[in-house]
Amino acid sequence: MIKRDRYISKIRGFYDSDLVKVIAGIRRSGKSVLLAQVIDELKERGVDDSHIVNINFENLDYSEILTARKLDEYIKGLIRDGGKYYVFLDEIQNVEDFELAVNSLRATRNVSLFITGSNGKLLSGEFATHLSGRYVSFRIMPFSFREAYRCLGGAPETRDEIFMRYLKWGGMPQIYNLQLESDYGIYLEDLYNSIILKDIVDRLGLKDVDLLNRLMQFMIENLGHIFSANSIVKYLKSEAVSATPNKIYEYLDGIESALVVSRVSRYDIRGKKVMQFYDKFYLADLGLMQIKRSSYEKSSPGRLENIVYNELLARGKEVYIGETRGKEVDFVVKDFDRITYIQVAETLTNQEVIDREFGVFRSVGDNYEKMVISMDKVDHSRDGIKHYNIVDWLFS
Repeated sequence: MIKRDRYISKIRGFYDSDLVKVIAGIRRSGKSVLLAQVIDELKERGVDDSHIVNINFENLDYSEILTARKLDEYIKGLIRDGGKYYVFLDEIQNVEDFELAVNSLRATRNVSLFITGSNGKLLSGEFATHLSGRYVSFRIMPFSFREAYRCLGGAPETRDEIFMRYLKWGGMPQIYNLQLESDYGIYLEDLYNSIILKDIVDRLGLKDVDLLNRLMQFMIENLGHIFSANSIVKYLKSEAVSATPNKIYEYLDGIESALVVSRVSRYDIRGKKVMQFYDKFYLADLGLMQIKRSSYEKSSPGRLENIVYNELLARGKEVYIGETRGKEVDFVVKDFDRITYIQVAETLTNQEVIDREFGVFRSVGDNYEKMVISMDKVDHSRDGIKHYNIVDWLFS
């Protein structure tokens, strides 16, 4: 089992805090395993089993604890002394009015509370109202390339081979426990159906599963492209499917809330402001591309962008799409007061492509770090702009 040090190192400083630790991520991205690893660390520190409460609400053993009051009563019934209790509530969104129970338990002085969910709306609505300023949140992603590499016992001579596998099949942890590639698609199909039916249709009450599937198809076929609700309506009309822009926004919101995709807004570099209604979407995991197959040629540039974007998210960065003087910069990466500009290309095949990718930065009128990431092994760095092979960058 790969220890997810990147996330544990961020959470570790809050183990004994009365702030609620909120861990969100797409279904089967490894949240339960992460909790188990936190619990292992607590035990190594000498915390007794009797002071650790671990509940997964997708386990039938806890099917009777699905209201806030029952959950509150159950946990408090396990607290027998004044020592610190560590409470882990996995897939908390399955509990009705869970925010009430979380708030009640948080107010119990000797409880350190960890909760997970597969819904991006976990921190909105009533939860945010009850716990404003009383929680810290962590977004958990499927395996990064480095984690996938470690899981496969990678050696330097296998890096490129493992990367191509990662580019195709993504980083869902369970994939790396399967022996046959033929099993990957079966697993991912089951995962996709679970997300669509449980996390989107049932939870949000969306009615039209066919529209949802067609919308997912469109997003995958336009990975890394800017599009609007109107462009989707036009596409659906060509497929003899009728939908309004409002309906599209509703379904896009459902897909995003299930953490299947991330919405990335555009950033006006010169005006230093976020631009509305100009968004891209990236998949939480590229393996989902293998489920929604079509005649569309799955080009590497969109997939490489997706990998870079997910890696930046996993590193805890704030990411936008850049816009300056009519030119687009693939990513504007903000880290407190530091900014990095990134261009992603499949290969820098000739001087024209090199000039285009590096030339974008001429429209950026500042001295922040700029880089181009591609699959090339030859270093094309120039004019203070760094060039990285994508595998090297993922290991940096």
